[in-house]
Parts: sequence; C-alpha cells; structure tokens
Amino acid sequence: MSQDLCKLSATEVANLTRSGELKVEDYAKALIARVQEREPIVHAWAYFNPDLILQSARALDALPAEQRGPLHGVAVGIKDVIYTKDMPTQQYSPIYKDDHPILDAAVVKTLRTMGALIFGKTHTTEFACCQKGPPTCNPHDPSRTAGGSSSGSGAAVGDFQVPLALGTQTGGSTIRPGSYNGIYALKPTWNAISREGLKIYSLTCDTVGLYSRSVDDLELLCDIFRLKDDTPPPTSPLNLSGAKFGFVKTHVWPKAQPEVVDIWEQAKSLLKAAGAEVEEVDLSAKFDNLSVWHRNILHMEGQSSFLSEYLAHPELLDPWVTKHAVNDTKTTRKEHLESLDEIAKLRPVIDEIASKYTVLITPSVTGEPPVMEEPLRFTGDASFCLMWTVLHLPVVNVPGFKGPNGLPVGLSLVAPRYHEQDLLRTTHAVSEVFAEGGWTL
Repeated sequence: MSQDLCKLSATEVANLTRSGELKVEDYAKALIARVQEREPIVHAWAYFNPDLILQSARALDALPAEQRGPLHGVAVGIKDVIYTKDMPTQQYSPIYKDDHPILDAAVVKTLRTMGALIFGKTHTTEFACCQKGPPTCNPHDPSRTAGGSSSGSGAAVGDFQVPLALGTQTGGSTIRPGSYNGIYALKPTWNAISREGLKIYSLTCDTVGLYSRSVDDLELLCDIFRLKDDTPPPTSPLNLSGAKFGFVKTHVWPKAQPEVVDIWEQAKSLLKAAGAEVEEVDLSAKFDNLSVWHRNILHMEGQSSFLSEYLAHPELLDPWVTKHAVNDTKTTRKEHLESLDEIAKLRPVIDEIASKYTVLITPSVTGEPPVMEEPLRFTGDASFCLMWTVLHLPVVNVPGFKGPNGLPVGLSLVAPRYHEQDLLRTTHAVSEVFAEGGWTL
C-alpha cells in the first residue's frame, strides 16, 4: 500500500485528500518511508525533516472540506535556491549553511495557499550556477548524473519520492534533469512565474521550472500559477492527423550522440505513422550566435549576482562562481549590450516560426545521462537547451525513449511565448505516441 501511494500522481492525491478518502498524514508517511529507503542511494534532499512534514500534514488534515485547495496534501520538493520560511535555504554553499530566510518565495507561498505539502529542499549545484554537481545520483543508475542544476528535484520526482517539484533554469537546468530522470519537465515562458524570493543568477534567463510524472499534473500546476494563453486551446484532445511538427536540429546538432540521432528519426516515424506532418526547420545563421550571446549575458549578470558573496567570502566560493564574480572572461559592456539587443530581435522571429507549426521539436540533451567522475560530478551538457532559454520560449521535456544503456532520453516540444496551455495539449497527444519509444518509469 505504501508503494502504491508513492506512485500516485498529484492529481490523484488531491482528489483523494480533498474528499477525505486519504489522510494527508498517511500519504506523507508513505513518502517519508520511500525517502528513507532511497536517500542513501539517490541523495535528492538538501533538507528533509520528517517531523516537520508530519506536523504540516496533520494541519492540512484538520482543515474543513471547504478550505481544502486544489493541491491539498500534495507533496512538493523545492529546489534549494528558493526561499522557504520554515526550512533552511543553503544553495549548496558553505556561505549559507543552515541559513534560514524569514519568508517564503512567491512560488512557495502560492503552493502553500493552494494546499501543497512542502516536503523538503532538493539538492542543487552551488547557486544553481556551477558545473560541479551535488551528491545527487540518477535513480535509474546511481553511477550517472541526475542532471543539474535542479538535480534533486528531477531525481526525487523520477524516483517516486514526490509527485511534483520546483526547479529553475538559466541554461538547461530544468529540461536536462527532466530528460535524465525520465519525467516531464516544463520551463515556462520567462517571467510567467514570479522569481521573487529565489537566488538570481541571470535576470535575463532565470526561469522557475516544474517537474511531474504526468501531463495532467503539469496542467494542474499551470492552473495554480495562472499560466493562461490569450486564446485557450480547444478542450478536446489534439488529433495528430493533420498536425504539423517542425523538427529543429539547431547549430549544436554536431553534439548529438548516436542515441539522440536514432531517437530523432524514430520520433519522426512515430508521428508520421500517427498521421502527422513532419518537416525539418532550418533556422537562419543569426541563430547560430545564440550560444555566445547567452554566455556573454551569464558572465555579466553573474558578476553582479555573485559580487556580494565574493566580497564577503571569496575563500568559500566555488572557482566557477568566482570566475563570474570577477568577470574572468573580460566580457565587455559592449558585448553584453550587443547580446541583449540581438537576442531581443530574434524573439519575435522565433515566435513567428513556431506559430507555423503545432510545436517545434528539438533534442533535450546530447545523449543519455553521463557517468559521474569525481571530483567534478559533471551534470551533463546543456547545449540543446540554451537558445530556448535565452529566447524565453516555453519548453517541455517529453519522456518516452531510452538509449543503449536503457536510460531515458527525452525530446523537447517548443511553442511561442505564452502558449503553455496549447503546448501541454500537444504534449498529451505526443506523449502517447512517444510512449512507443520504450521508456517507462
């Protein structure tokens, strides 16, 4: 019974707890047992306090039916760069060890107001910035990375420790862990969800990300955070017959490993067999500069974001953070401004291109999750995610495929800005087709 409760979706949990059929305390105990069994292997949690969880669960059980929100009792993991008033926010940095903010981030406050059970803080790389990974391992093969920087959030959802978790993305920090852990991951349109109360790396790029094991649960979260299209899509399921998909390799395609190339062709074949039209999209050479422009923005905005930590505690910073704080690359203001301006020109262009298709499809990752090597514990290559992040488009990782070692490899669906509802409607239909790719949790 305990294992069955762990496998419930957020939507299922909310229906059971709001009706009183399931006590939040019983559900919480099942998840706590799962974490205690798996934490020595997966290491998803930077802060986990069973007593606090059960106290919160009992308080939720005590609420009368009319006060129970749409997320009543649903366990949510929170990436440890997002402030929580009753738990430390340590950012995987010795500077902030045991540091307790006195307020919730806006996203956490929203989740609590809607009835969520805030379950703990999940591991991140230092300040969601560094290449060196935290202790988190991939739940499907502990020798491999769970991705980064939202390592713990992706692993906790992929390992049935919680049904939902929050991450962030500055490059590929939501989508990449989604692929590596074989789950759904949504990076919404930039700034569609408030970033108040989380450690900022890049104002231009940072975006709150969402993890789940079902499309229905992503839709539930989008409702909670009011991610509404100007023109809501039809409520009927998308018929793939007549749908048109634009497959975009982008300028980083040479980094695709053989399994991604194979999955790319398999996805096209599956969609064609379902009656969809498939077309390869060639972007103009202007888009080839996005990786450089993205890097310039991170170097300059990272300098201002990490300056205070550098001035106060230079000896405690990861060298990667220090490189940002001192502008080790000598990026100029002129390069920064050019990058901002040129990317801004391309955003309406890519919106127009994406609007010609049901969605764009692009790789989420370069390949299967890589084996971690000490001491770096590299969290994987984010190259395929960077341009969509800096262009501010909504992206969802769709699981379904697996590589030569039996590990998950996802593909990304991309829509124009502020088209989350339409994107998830399409995800429902595509996920049923991609399920033939062989990956199951």
